[in-house]
Amino acid sequence: MFLHIPHIDHIDHICLLLLLTTHRKMSLPRNEQEIIQQVLKIFSAQLEKGGFRKTPERFAILEEIYKRNDHFDAEALYIHMKNRSYRVSRATVYNTLELLVNFDLVKKHQFGRNLAQYEKSYGYKQHDHVICAHCGKVVEFCDPRVQQIKDMVGELLNFKISHHSLNLYGVCGSCQKEIEFGIVRKQPKELEDEPGWGD
Repeated sequence: MFLHIPHIDHIDHICLLLLLTTHRKMSLPRNEQEIIQQVLKIFSAQLEKGGFRKTPERFAILEEIYKRNDHFDAEALYIHMKNRSYRVSRATVYNTLELLVNFDLVKKHQFGRNLAQYEKSYGYKQHDHVICAHCGKVVEFCDPRVQQIKDMVGELLNFKISHHSLNLYGVCGSCQKEIEFGIVRKQPKELEDEPGWGD
């Protein structure tokens, strides 16, 4: 999905062509299997360095995350692993996610709901999020003007900015239509059939 953002020069337009919804990631031009092999090696080295056990379950969790194409919560990952007949406990999933976050292989987000959301991070471009406050849909976008603002603020305030997080909240088009037709929802829409895993 491409969003038209007015007043953009040619360079900005190139970055915006990378604009994707939660069903696709902004990736560097690398093969998915190469990225998975690289993160498995990094994870193995980090586990060894930290004195953690290298279990097949931990590596399976990491691999399943890197096959995923959107944001997910720990419970969805646990259910996915169980549905795939992996013998993992809920505690193993939660603990492995925390290790992956600490090793910068997975990013953890708190999108205004009580549930933490995760996404793979190694080999993927910096991006920002628009979140529907009605259904919880997350759309990723990349706009180089955010980088320009970050650079300018850092220079003006004499800060070396290392990273940022920009989350915009609103109501998506689908929910706007539901609201217009009087459909009231107390809970976010349930997504069907484990979205994000590209089977």
